[in-house]
Amino acid sequence: MTATVSSSLAQENSFSYPVTRKTDVTDTYFGKVVADPYRWLEDDNAAETADWVKAENELTGKYLSQIPFRDSIRARLTALWNYPRYGVPFRKGNYYFYSKNNGIQNQSVIFVQEGLNGDASVLLDPNELSTDGTVAIAGQAASADGKFFAYAVARAGSDWNEIYVIETATGRKLDDKLEWVKFSGISWKGNGFYYSRYDKPVQGAELSSKNKFKKVYYHRLGDPQEKDVLIYENSREPLRSYDAQTTTDEDFLIISETESTSGNALYIKDLRKPESSFIKVADGFAYDYEVIANFGTRFILRTNQGAPRYRLIAIDLDKPSKSEPEVVVPESEEVLQSAHAGGAMFVCLYMKDAVTRGLVYHATGDLMHEIILPEPGTINDFESDIRDGQAFFSFTSFTSPSTIYKYDIASNRQEVLRKSEIKADFSDIVSEQFFYTSKDGTRIPMFLVHRKDMQMDGNNPVYLYGYGGFNINLTPAFSMSRLFFVENGGVFAMPNLRGGGEYGEEWHKAGTKLQKQNVFDDFIAAAEFLIAGNYTKPSKLAIAGGSNGGLLVGACMTQRPELFAVALPAVGVMDMLRFQKFTIGWAWTEDYGSSDNEQEFHYLLGYSPLHNLHRGTCYPATLVTTGDHDDRVVPAHSFKFAASLQEAQSCDKPTLIRIETNAGHGAGKPISKMIDEATDIWSFTMYNLGMNPTFK
Repeated sequence: MTATVSSSLAQENSFSYPVTRKTDVTDTYFGKVVADPYRWLEDDNAAETADWVKAENELTGKYLSQIPFRDSIRARLTALWNYPRYGVPFRKGNYYFYSKNNGIQNQSVIFVQEGLNGDASVLLDPNELSTDGTVAIAGQAASADGKFFAYAVARAGSDWNEIYVIETATGRKLDDKLEWVKFSGISWKGNGFYYSRYDKPVQGAELSSKNKFKKVYYHRLGDPQEKDVLIYENSREPLRSYDAQTTTDEDFLIISETESTSGNALYIKDLRKPESSFIKVADGFAYDYEVIANFGTRFILRTNQGAPRYRLIAIDLDKPSKSEPEVVVPESEEVLQSAHAGGAMFVCLYMKDAVTRGLVYHATGDLMHEIILPEPGTINDFESDIRDGQAFFSFTSFTSPSTIYKYDIASNRQEVLRKSEIKADFSDIVSEQFFYTSKDGTRIPMFLVHRKDMQMDGNNPVYLYGYGGFNINLTPAFSMSRLFFVENGGVFAMPNLRGGGEYGEEWHKAGTKLQKQNVFDDFIAAAEFLIAGNYTKPSKLAIAGGSNGGLLVGACMTQRPELFAVALPAVGVMDMLRFQKFTIGWAWTEDYGSSDNEQEFHYLLGYSPLHNLHRGTCYPATLVTTGDHDDRVVPAHSFKFAASLQEAQSCDKPTLIRIETNAGHGAGKPISKMIDEATDIWSFTMYNLGMNPTFK
């Protein structure tokens, strides 16, 4: 298979797309026949699929290589990315652990020091685990005394992990190695820890087969994995997930049982009584329950049971259950995003219109004070210990990189512990928040980031980014990549669509299943608001999103192709009839519904990006991006969508796909690959928006 691109980009390219074989594969759903001519692209091990990937990448690479400012974009992004970044420290015993990236190291390095003022030394440098930076740390946990440090490794972007252990004082790697771990924590108890894993998958199907029968095990240091003790399983429910957590005092084991991405049951076992059984303290799967802390047998839970915006309640294992739970911190108008125990207090992090607000309550439920923040932004990675009142957190905004604070909870005093010093000057860039009205009259918030000298003449290039799903919140965050677009006269726009959790469970549910169209309507209304407000026009508007956000872009570009100049669907869920058949896709049916249900099938078919591409339509210039090791949203979604889009495209706007090798859904991607990808995305976007970037 070959692909050619004309030598003159200025005359708009005439493409010879790779020839993608079509078959007569069909499925029948409730009497309706649905064609799936590119089903063969689901086989990620087939030589024909590999040939197709190679041909598509060659075409995309040739197109991108002829964009005149591509090399300059790469140089500018590399310079911008080169600044130190720090992780939030956490304490175990006398040791403090934290991460640091000097600038453009592929992976952040983990440091350890004795005492907060002790000398730091490298505990683990993941850059030494591979030559290309594609081995990443996917999880970590130190033993209660800090003597041992367990960490999970992910390779080439896969969600599959291996767990290893280091002796903190010496840096000596132990012989322990645990395999086939996925979506698991590491929860220490004594001389070992609890974790979750699946059985070894069939060889060749590791990245695509459905994940079933997750189990919880206990691993004792020094033992081979075969000797790990099975703690919890449910052979009757293959599509449920079980995850373990120990309390800070290590007296109790908590098992969370889920069958989707929201709603869980909760079980607690008293580890002081080895023969005791698990006690079910919360039924699934209508509500979320999260253990925040325990005071002996009294447990504090964050939940949306009876409180769509969440609250803190208390239960006591030694007392009979009550008809109504004891409320510690009641529900408020703002969403309780997370809660953290420190000393005799709880730090409650709320969202007010997608911006963090931190309130501190005494364990009795009395409000003590509010955390003073420097500007509207987001608190991330709050670390505290119920045994003392010292905490650490990071704070960021659209124009300020993460700053690490040391925080005394009782006195409400904070001080900067570590601050990232950036070389670029973004003082001429501002962020604002607006509210607009969606199709059904719902009021939607949206952030805009732009230069102070922006002119409201309708000619501003806009990068409209969204997500809208799985109760996930989009809040202010620093991104050098996006600021590069803004410093070149672009506008970054981020609406908080329904389906997210910015206004609680009601907001989330309003963008799920048979109400999923609300999410697309919210996004389209954001574009129309920006056009009506004279910020931009369709020929200057790019839309972007990843994963569920990739679905968002795919749905909106097929519903309103004339509204956008550029579409950037990343690692998207594009085949809404078959997503549940791969890896962990079955867990998404609570948000999406399923083609196995007749009513939901017809609704899904109505917006599924793959099934709503039509010949004779002029679609936006599109760059689909995915990774060959993505085992969360398997790349077949993007493969089939790109092939169908190339077949359907009726005008000369390019419809290309960029398939990253040794990369997955996004987590753990090395900085070098992030810069490569950002270079290609911005080159494609700026060229197709008619921009002429300048470089400082």
